[in-house]
Amino acid sequence: MAQANDDKDAVLAALDRLTAWSEMARSPQLTRFLDYIVRKRLDGDTQSIKAYSIAVDVFGRPTDFDPQSDPIVRVQARRLRALLDQYYRGPGAQERLQIVLPIGRYVPDFLETDGTLPPPSSQTAQRFVDADIDAVPDATAPRGHVTVSWLVLLVIAIGAAALAYSLSTWGPRQEQRATQNGIMQQPSLRVMEFQNLTDDPSITAAVSGLAIELVDRLQPLNFLSVDYGGRGEVNSGPVQADGYLLTGIVRRDPGAPANLQYSVVLTDLSSNSVVWNRSLILTEQQLSDPGRIDRLSIDILAVLGNPRGPLHTRARQYLSQNPLVGGENLYLCRLLFTMYRESSTLGAAERARSCYAALPESDQKTGIALAAVASLTAEGTDSGRPSPTAQLDRYRVANEMLSEAVRILPTSSFVWEQRARLHEVLGEHGLAEAAYGTALQSNPSNMDALAAHARHMAFMGQLDQAVPLAQRALDAYTIIPDWYYGVPTLLAIRERDFGKAARYADIYARADREMGPVLAILAAEGAGDDAQVARQLPRVLDVPTFRSVGIVTQLRRRITDTALLDRIRVALTDAGVPPLSLVTAY
Repeated sequence: MAQANDDKDAVLAALDRLTAWSEMARSPQLTRFLDYIVRKRLDGDTQSIKAYSIAVDVFGRPTDFDPQSDPIVRVQARRLRALLDQYYRGPGAQERLQIVLPIGRYVPDFLETDGTLPPPSSQTAQRFVDADIDAVPDATAPRGHVTVSWLVLLVIAIGAAALAYSLSTWGPRQEQRATQNGIMQQPSLRVMEFQNLTDDPSITAAVSGLAIELVDRLQPLNFLSVDYGGRGEVNSGPVQADGYLLTGIVRRDPGAPANLQYSVVLTDLSSNSVVWNRSLILTEQQLSDPGRIDRLSIDILAVLGNPRGPLHTRARQYLSQNPLVGGENLYLCRLLFTMYRESSTLGAAERARSCYAALPESDQKTGIALAAVASLTAEGTDSGRPSPTAQLDRYRVANEMLSEAVRILPTSSFVWEQRARLHEVLGEHGLAEAAYGTALQSNPSNMDALAAHARHMAFMGQLDQAVPLAQRALDAYTIIPDWYYGVPTLLAIRERDFGKAARYADIYARADREMGPVLAILAAEGAGDDAQVARQLPRVLDVPTFRSVGIVTQLRRRITDTALLDRIRVALTDAGVPPLSLVTAY
C-alpha cells in the first residue's frame, strides 16, 4: 500500500462510493465533514483544514467558536474514522483507492492498494503512509539459534486461549447476573449548581437557575433518577458511585468578553471519566432575553433528556449484545422500545413486546408501558397480512390503552407522542397535530416527537415548516433513527437532487414499509433509473395494508398533500401498477 497521487477523478469517485454507502448516508453531518476535507485536500488548501474552519463551515458553529472548549470536531472525527474503518473492512475492502483520516490530523490521506492486503485501520493507517512496506521483516528470515518446541508453543497457545476466553466471558456473565438481580436500573444523575466565574454578581441567580431548570425538566422523565446537588453542601446527600454528575461553569467568552460562555460536563462516576461536554455561547443581545435559561436547558436536554444519550450507553450496549434473561425492568423495556423505534424491525419489536409482557402486572399498567405496548399493537409489527377487521381491532385496542395511559400520565411527552402517532395512522390529522403540540410542550427536547411532528407536517404539505424541525432532530443525535430521513427525502425530491433522494429513501424504507419504497420509486423515476424502479416496485406491491385497501387509498389516510398524492399516483402508474390496485384491494 502506498500514498496515492491526488488524482482528482479517482478520489472523487471513491468519495462518491463512500457517501453512497448506507451507513455513511445515515449521517449527513459526517458526509459533509468527509466531503469538505477531501475537496479541500484536492484543491491544495490543506492549511485551512483546521478544527476551527471545520466547526464553522461544516457544523455551523459561530465564528467565535473555541476548539478547546467545544470538542465537536474531535468527536465527529472519531466517528468518521470508525466509519471509514468499517467501510474498508467490509463493503469497500476491494477498493483500489482508500480515503483515510489519520489520528491527530484532519487532512485526509489517499492510499493505493492492490485489493489483496487487509484494509488498514483508519486509526493506524499513518504507519503505512510513512513506512516503507519493504522494511517489514521477512517471515522466512533466520531469527537466531534459540528455538522452542512446537509442542510447548501449542500448550502455551491453548492456555492463553483458555485464559482469554475466561476473561472475555467473565464480564458478560457478571453483567448478566447483575441484570437478573435487578441491579441494572435507570441511571442516577446529580446536577450541581453552575459556578459563576465572571466578575458580575448580578447573573448569579440566572446561573444557579439553569441547574434548577434542568432538574425540573429531567425529573418527570421515566428513564432517569435525578436530584439537585446545589453547591455540594453536605445535606445534599452522597452521590451514587455508579451514577453521573453534571457540573458547569459560566465565564466571559475569551473571544468576545461581552458574551457569556456556558461549559457543561457530564462525568461517569464509576470510571471518573468525562462522557459528554458542551459549550454554549450567549451573546450580549441574548443575555437580555428572559427566555434564555429555558433555551439553554432545552439544548442540553436534547442530549441528556433522551434514551439515546450518554447516560444510557452502558445499558444499550448490554441490550444489543445479550438476550433477555428475565428480571428486566421498566427502564430496560423503555430502552428496548427506543431501539425498536430506531430500526422498526420485527425482531426489535418482538424483544420490546416480550420485555413488557414479562413485567409484573403492576408495571404493565403504568402509563409508559401502556403507551409503548399500544404503539407496538397499532403498528402491527408482524409479517402477516391482517384483514381490515383485524387491523381495526388493533387500532381499537391501542386507542383504549392510550386513553388509559393519558389518564395515568397526562403530562408525559412520551405518552402524547404515541397518542399523536395513532391519530396520524387513523387519518385524524387535526388531533394528531394537537397531540404532537402537547408532547413538545411537555418536553421540548423530545426529539422523536419533534421528528415525527416534522414528518407529519411534510405529509400535510407543509414541507418548508417541517425542514428546520427535522434538521434539528437530525443534528441532536449520534444515533439517528432510519425514519428521521422522511423529510430529507421529500426535500431532496422537491429540489430534484434525485441521487441524494435515492440514498435517503433507501434508509427511510427500512423504517416505513409504506412510504419508503414509494418515495424510492419517485426518486428513481426522477433519475431515470428503470432498474431501481423495478427493484422497488415488488416492495410496494407486497405491503399488507396496500393489498388490503389499495395503495393510494391507504396513503390518503396518512397524506393530505394532494400534490404529493397526485405525483405518487402518476409515478406508480408509469411504473406499471394497474389503476385499480391504486384504489382497491388486490
